[in-house]
Amino acid sequence: MALGSNKTVTAEQAKKNARLFHYGNILSIAIPFPLFIFWFGASMFVYALYRHHPNPRVGYYTQKGAYYFYSLAGFLVVILTFAPRVLFEDIRYALLLWGLCALVLIPLSIKEIMQINREDWKDTEYKDNTRNTGNT
Repeated sequence: MALGSNKTVTAEQAKKNARLFHYGNILSIAIPFPLFIFWFGASMFVYALYRHHPNPRVGYYTQKGAYYFYSLAGFLVVILTFAPRVLFEDIRYALLLWGLCALVLIPLSIKEIMQINREDWKDTEYKDNTRNTGNT
């Protein structure tokens, strides 16, 4: 491909990309250890990849998913930093905290996925500014 050639992102690809962050959020809270920690790192890659997607709606939904996840992660850092020792000794408190997090994050992510599915997606054309030298 030449520099500046036009490419197309199909509507189905854009819809799939928009849902990815929300699926990661659900999976990370459904199986919190170790997926919450792994998703914290992987989500930064997904965010960087899709926030400036050629279809601006993909970036919008990725950003909303990031708001939800990073807000929850920040909340957990504050809570667990100043938590009393009993929170770490009694599994019931940890399960309660996990349940509260799931109660917040899962419905928000499902709501966003449903909204993504209802939205009318269109193919997006963009100019490819990468240089292909043929050396692969």
